[in-house]
Amino acid sequence: MDILQWLQEWFRSQCNGSWEHTYAIRIDTLDNPGWGVRIDIYETELEGKAFEKIENLDDDDDWMVCEVKNGKFIGGGDTSKLEKILRVFKDWAER
Repeated sequence: MDILQWLQEWFRSQCNGSWEHTYAIRIDTLDNPGWGVRIDIYETELEGKAFEKIENLDDDDDWMVCEVKNGKFIGGGDTSKLEKILRVFKDWAER
């Protein structure tokens, strides 16, 4: 299953008639340039699950940061890192 299919399935599994009205998945572009990903994990099986921050800041063209903070999975990275950020979320969610 590719990463977008997996993310769609994960989102669908959270939807219960209530969760989806309050929480969301957001994928945005950043102006440095890069990608930003925010995935609400409140009221999911991931809430409270340990996550070790990932911080790779090699240079302006090769960077990625992922962390869980305030009930959200938050990922950011250069223009080539969107799929990698989503895979970090998937790998963590499936552990």
